[in-house]
Amino acid sequence: MKKGAMALLALGVVLVFAGSVFAAGATKEECTAKTKEAAEMVNAKGLDASIAEINKKDGKFVWKDSYVFLADFDGKVLAHPMSPALIGKNVIDMKDKSEDPAKGKFLFKEFTEVAKGKGEGWVGYMWGNPGDPKPRKKISYIFRVPGKNVYAGAGIWE
Repeated sequence: MKKGAMALLALGVVLVFAGSVFAAGATKEECTAKTKEAAEMVNAKGLDASIAEINKKDGKFVWKDSYVFLADFDGKVLAHPMSPALIGKNVIDMKDKSEDPAKGKFLFKEFTEVAKGKGEGWVGYMWGNPGDPKPRKKISYIFRVPGKNVYAGAGIWE
């Protein structure tokens, strides 16, 4: 009886630990690494092949609670594994999900400004998290694909 109880207790500890590991969100370091990896792929394999790879929902550019997206400097979404309806759409005038729409940020304008200017950086904005109706603060790392008018981005919830 005691062995069975100890085994159940040990299993419970393992399951709690495993659950916390798998529930962990993406990190800033992962976002930075994945966006740079995507940019390198664009230059190595070409834009079309890279778009196909980034758009795979079960691919290497979707992990934990994050994903990489691609957009061009005109505001057109080139790749978005979680919102395929955005692909090919111009979102340059899309605002974030601020409580006061009049104060909303034009997030893709800001993404583009960072990519054109410094070439890389973090942009903060309000966005809806799947399963949570209230917008939360999200930050996305933006990285310009060297030599192209395209950038990769990936974000985390704060």
